[in-house]
Amino acid sequence: MYWSKYFIPTSKEIPIGTEAVSHQLSLRAGLVHMLTSGVYSYLPLGLRVLKRIEDIIREEMNAAGATELLLPSLHPLELWKQTGRDQTLKEVMIQFKDNRGRDMCLGPTHEEVITDLVKGFIQSYRQLPVTLYQIQTKFRDEMRTRFGIVRACEFIMKDAYSFDRDEEGLKKNYARMYQAYQNIFKRMALDVIIIEADSGAMGGKISHEFMVTAPIGEDAVVVCPSCGFSGGVSGAQDEGGSCPSCKNEKLKKQVAIELGHIFQLGTKYSLAQQAQYLDENGKLNPMIMGCYGIGVSRVIAAIIEKHNDAKGIIWPKEVAPFDVEIVPLGGDDSGAMNALAQRYYQELQAQGLEVLVDDREESVGRKLNDADLIGIPLRIVIGKRNFAEHKVEIKKRNASESLLVDIDGVMAKIAEIK
Repeated sequence: MYWSKYFIPTSKEIPIGTEAVSHQLSLRAGLVHMLTSGVYSYLPLGLRVLKRIEDIIREEMNAAGATELLLPSLHPLELWKQTGRDQTLKEVMIQFKDNRGRDMCLGPTHEEVITDLVKGFIQSYRQLPVTLYQIQTKFRDEMRTRFGIVRACEFIMKDAYSFDRDEEGLKKNYARMYQAYQNIFKRMALDVIIIEADSGAMGGKISHEFMVTAPIGEDAVVVCPSCGFSGGVSGAQDEGGSCPSCKNEKLKKQVAIELGHIFQLGTKYSLAQQAQYLDENGKLNPMIMGCYGIGVSRVIAAIIEKHNDAKGIIWPKEVAPFDVEIVPLGGDDSGAMNALAQRYYQELQAQGLEVLVDDREESVGRKLNDADLIGIPLRIVIGKRNFAEHKVEIKKRNASESLLVDIDGVMAKIAEIK
C-alpha cells in the first residue's frame, strides 16, 4: 500500500477536549474520526487494526468450538419484554416505533435474540451443546460518553452464547471460553487481570471480568507489587491490606478497564422465553446458557494505552495495521531510492507481509514523525547518506537503536527479526 494513494490523515496537534492518551493518539494517527459525541468512523488505518483484532478473536473462538453467525441490530421490543429487560436497560436502550407502529429497539446486546433463534431449531438433547458467536455493532444511549471509543453510543462487540443440557455442560463450555479469552488477550499483548464479578442485569450466579490496568479505567483492582498477585477490590482485599498470596506486601489499588466479561447465565432467558429441549426420557427441560462478551472496539484503546511513548503508538505485532513501513527520504538520488523502495515492497509482499510505503513528497521530519506516530512494528528507512554507502536503516518501533544493513541484506535481516 502506498501512503499517497491511501487515506491516513495524521495530525501534530493534540485534539481539543481529549484526556486519554489512547483517544488523542487514535485521532492524531488517523485511526478514527468523531462524527458526534460517542459516535466514531473507523478510518482505513483503524479499520485494519480492528480487522486484525477480529481475526484473532475468530481464530480463538473457532478453536474453542464456537460457530460464527450474524444477528440483526433491529429488535422487536416484544422480545425484551419477555425477560423484563426492556425496563432493566431502559435508560440506555434506543427505542422507537417503526412506520408500522411496532415498538422496536436497536440492540444493546443479544441474549433475547439468540435465545429466540435457538429455540426454533433445537428440540432434542442430541442437538446440544451449541455455541454461537458474532462480531457486531451494539447501540447504547450513553449519557456519559468517555475517552473516545472506550465508552461510546455505537460500538463493536464480540458476543458468544452457549446452550447446554445441564450445568456440567455449561461448566465445560465456560472453561473453554475462559481459556480462549486468555489466549486472545495474550496475543494482543495485553496482561489481563481476571476477577470474579457481579453478574448484574445479565443474570446468572457466576461471572468473570477480564481487566487491564489503565488510566482510562472505570473499575478498580488491587495488585501486589512484590509477587504480582491481582484481584478485585473487596472488604478483605483493599488497598493497604496484606497480599493473600505472598503475605509480605501491602496491596496497591489501580484503576482498570474491562475488556471482557463471561457469565454462567443458567436458565434466566431460556425459562422466560421457553427455550426447551426433550431429554432421552421425553421430558422437556430448559436449556442451560452461558454468555461471553468482548468489547472489540475498546480493545484498540486499551492496546494504545499500554503500548505508546511520547512519539506515538507502538503496535504489538499481531494487531498492527501493517507489518513493515518503508520510508524513502528522497534527495538527489530520489529516483533510485524510490526504485529500491518498490523492490523491497514487492519482496516483502511475496513473503506474506503487509507493507506501507511512504511515497509522499514530504520533509524528512514529517515522514519520520508520522512513522513514529502510526507505530508500525518494523521500519526500513532509505536515507541519502546511508544509500550512498549502499546501506539502509532498519528500526523496530519499540527499540531505541536501529540497524544499518547492506542494501542486499535487508530481506534476510527482516526475516530474522520480524
